[in-house]
Amino acid sequence: MSANTPTVTGLERDAQQAMGDHKVHPNEIAIGVVIGRASEYFDFFVFGIACVLVFPKVFFPFVNPLKGTLYAFAIFALAFIARPIGTVMFMAIDRRHGRSVKLTTALFLLGGSTAAVSFLPRYDSIGISAVYILAGLRVLQGLALGGAWDGLASLLAMNAPRERRGWYAMIPQLGAPLGFMVASALFAFFLVNLDEADFIDWGWRFPFYCAFTINVVALFARLRLVATDEFARMMDLDRLRPVPALELFRHHTGDVIRGAFVPLAAFALFHLVTIFPIAWLALNSTTRSPGEFLIVQFSGAIVCAGAVAASGLIADQIGRRNSLIMSSSLIGFFALGSIIAPLLFGESAIGQTIYVTIGFMLLGLAYGQTAGAVSARLGNHYRYTGAALTSDFAWLLGAGFAPLVALFLSQRYGLAMIGVYLLSGAACSLVALFTDRSELRQM
Repeated sequence: MSANTPTVTGLERDAQQAMGDHKVHPNEIAIGVVIGRASEYFDFFVFGIACVLVFPKVFFPFVNPLKGTLYAFAIFALAFIARPIGTVMFMAIDRRHGRSVKLTTALFLLGGSTAAVSFLPRYDSIGISAVYILAGLRVLQGLALGGAWDGLASLLAMNAPRERRGWYAMIPQLGAPLGFMVASALFAFFLVNLDEADFIDWGWRFPFYCAFTINVVALFARLRLVATDEFARMMDLDRLRPVPALELFRHHTGDVIRGAFVPLAAFALFHLVTIFPIAWLALNSTTRSPGEFLIVQFSGAIVCAGAVAASGLIADQIGRRNSLIMSSSLIGFFALGSIIAPLLFGESAIGQTIYVTIGFMLLGLAYGQTAGAVSARLGNHYRYTGAALTSDFAWLLGAGFAPLVALFLSQRYGLAMIGVYLLSGAACSLVALFTDRSELRQM
């Protein structure tokens, strides 16, 4: 056996035998990627929405609503800090026990830690221990999400026809709007059909409880591909293997850093059109209920999904780099508009709808190509681990603290500061793109 051949453990071999000699097709990979990403984003959006509508009342009743929401957003950020640590940990599991064991462990941990939130006692019952347990579960979510990287997205991109790489690169990104749609629909249903007392007592727990079932479905959809001999052969052919993080950084430190900054515009916008607007309305609006606004955001997520698909067509026509420059520039103009006319979002229902719809559209155009941008600069040998860690750092820099920073700045200095914050993300993306010397220039 070659020194470069990955070890197949007994557990993984059993899974491969159970699946039989199944031929893996690109369409199946695409479906598996979308299902897997949607389940992960569902878990994160459920937690993010609850940080606004639930946690300040359930876990932080001892402070005012603003401080309670800021504390909840601080806990929200913990998963993004833990995510790269989880990637390193689970890559070690991958090398020792195989991809199937790694993926099964990670998704059960992700679904289990999310579902466990639904059983947490309130602060009124066990005091500050409830907050500590919530924070611990959030860290577990982050660790698990780092381990949920299965290589399907990289495999899909590397086996795509050159003239359609933009299209195939956008497919995994559809999981984000789909996950948000399911999460927002569940919360909107309970908000609209329950009174506030029942919602705070038990209604909010149901979306968290659903997470375990959704992750089990996603696990089987992905294992159906990952645990086949054909998938293993395709991964080995493209040399997609879990290299140690230290080896990656010895050869590609600069690429990982640049890769983390390229999608910053999209990642900064990500939570500014999903989580932050709900927080602003919950704390400041007297004319629109959160349940009604979640329905507006659901519609925005549909627009986002269409824009993600459009980004693939655009990238195939003008190149991925030019597509990213275009979308980052549009986000920059959107940020400038938010600085010049910050009251557009204010109390105007029409203004709020316009802001969310345009924001989701721009998010789809930009986010649709970030996966390809993150991994294009890495050679095949380092792509499996490198794409995961680069994405982790991009999320940490661009999105992990976005709701916390945005809410603090907007409450202290006004809504115009949201535009300033977003403009900084767009500027970072454009600088990274214009200084890039990798193969992204030819894509």
